[in-house]
Amino acid sequence: MKFWFVTGSQFLYGEETLRQVEEDSKKIVAGLKLPFPVEYKLTVKKESEITSIIKEANYDDECAGIITFCHTFSPSKMWINGLRSLQKPWLHFHTQFNDNIPNEAIDMDYMNLHQSAHGDREHGFIGARLRMPRAVVAGHWSDPAVQEKIADWMRAAVGVQFSKNLRIVRFGDNMREVAVTEGDKIEAQIILGWQVNTFAVGDLVRLMNEVTDSEIDALMKEYAELYDFDKADEECIRYQAREEIAIEKILVREGAKAFSNTFQDLHGMRQLPGLAAQHLMHKGYGFGAEGDWKTAGMTAIVKAMYPDGYTSFMEDYNYDYKHELILGSHMLEVCPSIAADRPRIEVHPLGIGDREAPARLVFEGRAGSAKALSLIDIGGRLRLIAQDVECEKPFQSMPNLPVARTMWKPAPSFLEGLECWIIAGGAHHTVLSYDITDETVRDFARIMGIELVVINKDTKKYQLERDMMLGDVIYGR
Repeated sequence: MKFWFVTGSQFLYGEETLRQVEEDSKKIVAGLKLPFPVEYKLTVKKESEITSIIKEANYDDECAGIITFCHTFSPSKMWINGLRSLQKPWLHFHTQFNDNIPNEAIDMDYMNLHQSAHGDREHGFIGARLRMPRAVVAGHWSDPAVQEKIADWMRAAVGVQFSKNLRIVRFGDNMREVAVTEGDKIEAQIILGWQVNTFAVGDLVRLMNEVTDSEIDALMKEYAELYDFDKADEECIRYQAREEIAIEKILVREGAKAFSNTFQDLHGMRQLPGLAAQHLMHKGYGFGAEGDWKTAGMTAIVKAMYPDGYTSFMEDYNYDYKHELILGSHMLEVCPSIAADRPRIEVHPLGIGDREAPARLVFEGRAGSAKALSLIDIGGRLRLIAQDVECEKPFQSMPNLPVARTMWKPAPSFLEGLECWIIAGGAHHTVLSYDITDETVRDFARIMGIELVVINKDTKKYQLERDMMLGDVIYGR
C-alpha cells in the first residue's frame, strides 16, 4: 500500500513559481521516512484536476489515503466537489518547505511562493465546513516527531483499507448463551467493510483428511525452527499441523484474513486447534475464540497496521488483588509474537471441549506498555474501547498452568481500571497490542465513524459515565 501526496496551488503565481512548488513538493516527499511509501502525484491548480485525482485515488486499490499540502494559496471552493467524493482517508499536512523566515531573502516573490500559513488555513476551513473526518498534522516536514505523527495516521489508514476488504471465516457458531461475542454482521459490513460468514466444521474436517504427510512434514520443519518441543509429542503436534494446513487452505480460498471457532463445535475433530491457531496468528491472521468474530477482525487489522509488531488475541482470566495485576491468557490461543522468550510446544489435557489433549505453545508474555482493545456491538452501533495497560513479567512460575500467559496493570489504577472497563462494556476477549498508539486508535475510529472510548491515566470513572451518556446522544442508542 502507498499514499498519494497532492499539493495545492493555483495559476495566479505563474509557471516559474509552479515549477518551484513542484520541485519543493518532491523534495518534501523524498525527505519523509515513513513506514509506508509516499508518492508525489501532482500540484493541483483547478477544480477539474482536484476532482480527477481524487476519483483516481478512490479507485486505486493500492492507494491507502491522500496527504494534502497547500504550498501556496489554493482557493478552497475548487476543492469542494473533489473532497465530497473522497472515499479514502485524508491527512492535511500543515507544513512549509523552509523551516524559518530568511531575513534578507524574504520579499514579495518569496511570500508568494511560501504561503502555507495562508493557503493551508483556507484548505483547513473547507475541511471543517464539509465536516469531513480528517487528520491534521502541523510542523516542519523534516522533524522526526512530525513524521511520527504522520506514521501513526498511516497505520490507521492502512487498517481502514485492510478492514474494508476483510473477510472473516467462522467455523461453527458462537459459544452458546454468550452475549458479548454476538453482534450485527450487517452493521459490521456497512460500517467496517467486514464480510463475516460461517463455514461448516465438517467441511474443514474433510479438508483435514486430504492433507498429505509431505505438507505436514514441511510445517513441522517450520515449527522446529521457531519452537522447542519433545519428540514424544510429535504425533499430537502433527495433528495440529494438519488442522492448521486445512484452516489456512480455506482462508486462502475465501480470501479471508481472520477466523473464529468454538470448543462447542468440533464435529469430527480430535483436538481443539491450539498450536494451529497460534501459528496462524504468528503468520498475520486474526483469531477469536468461542466464535468471537469481532475480536478476530480487530486482531487482523492491528496486525496489518504493524506487520512486524507484537499483537495477540487475549482474554482476562484472573485477578491478583494483592499485587494489583490481571492474568491474561486463554485455553490455548495466544499469539507467540508477544512471547518474551522462545516458546515451547507442550501437550496437556484440556478440561473443556471433550477432546484429546491438544498441543499448544507455552510462554510468558513480554513486559512493556500496551493497549487492550475491545470492539463491541452496543446496540445500533459499534464501540471501540482502548485501555492503556502495563504488562509485567509474571512474578510466579504457575507450573500447573501450561498455557501462554501475561500479566498487566490497567490504567488509571487497578480498581479504577476494572470499574471503567465494566462501565464501558468491554468484553473479556481483547486484542493486546504493544505497538498501537493513541493517535492511531483515534484516527482509525474517526475515519470509520465509530464511537471510541479511551481509558488511560487521566480517566475518571464518573466522567466516563457521563461520556457514555453523551455517546448515546451523539451516536444514537
